[in-house]
Amino acid sequence: MLEVQGLRKVYDGHGRRVEAIADLTFTVGGGEFACVVGPSGCGKTTLLRCIAGLLPPTSGQVRVAGEPIAVVFQEYGRSLFPWLRVAQNVELPLKAAKMPRAQRQRQVDEALAAVGLADAHDAYPWQLSGGMQQRVAIARAIAYGPSVLLMDEPFAAVDAQTRADLEDLIRSVWQRLGVTLLFVTHDIDESVYLGQRVIVLSSAPTRVVENIVIDLPGERDQLTTRADPRFAELRARIYAHIKKLPSQRAEHGSTHDLSR
Repeated sequence: MLEVQGLRKVYDGHGRRVEAIADLTFTVGGGEFACVVGPSGCGKTTLLRCIAGLLPPTSGQVRVAGEPIAVVFQEYGRSLFPWLRVAQNVELPLKAAKMPRAQRQRQVDEALAAVGLADAHDAYPWQLSGGMQQRVAIARAIAYGPSVLLMDEPFAAVDAQTRADLEDLIRSVWQRLGVTLLFVTHDIDESVYLGQRVIVLSSAPTRVVENIVIDLPGERDQLTTRADPRFAELRARIYAHIKKLPSQRAEHGSTHDLSR
């Protein structure tokens, strides 16, 4: 479904040349849930934006089987229009696609129900908690019916309990819709809990260090799965890669805790 081949991204400006991504090659199969982790500042967001077509790669190719893509970013507050109600925010890409009104309403209803916000149609984003706002952003992404869903550290700005709830939510949505999901996170535990596979990146200029299959049971919950000895083994394996890579400043100007 998704193929990244020899991807390279170089930034030029102010007399400085920065190679953010050196040579990335990997694939994600149809309906697969793959996570991407790497040290702070390694270019995870740059990678996602190149895949989404928001940034042009310097060289290499991204192929997405001719299917629609949706993106959910970390800054959910900025992506929602505060003067529009929840249902109107979710409806925006459907209107842009000139979808008939009855079909738009049906898909908005289904998307909000899928993220547990069936009764929030008429609320404004500023009336909702951070976790609920991120649910609206997810609903807007899935309402379009994408075959590929890209998520860029979408739960980094919420509290621990809300984060756990959203992790379980996104696995439920993925299983229900059968989308191909590429999930970027700085949290190693989260990557092991969520994914079927974890793609570990090096520090910038970024390369793939290892592609790790997460051989945990398909049905997961926050207590049982995280207490599984195999969970600890996989977490330690990924952390060992990250620990020996030089950490850099995060892409958004802060340093994340990779030991969580």
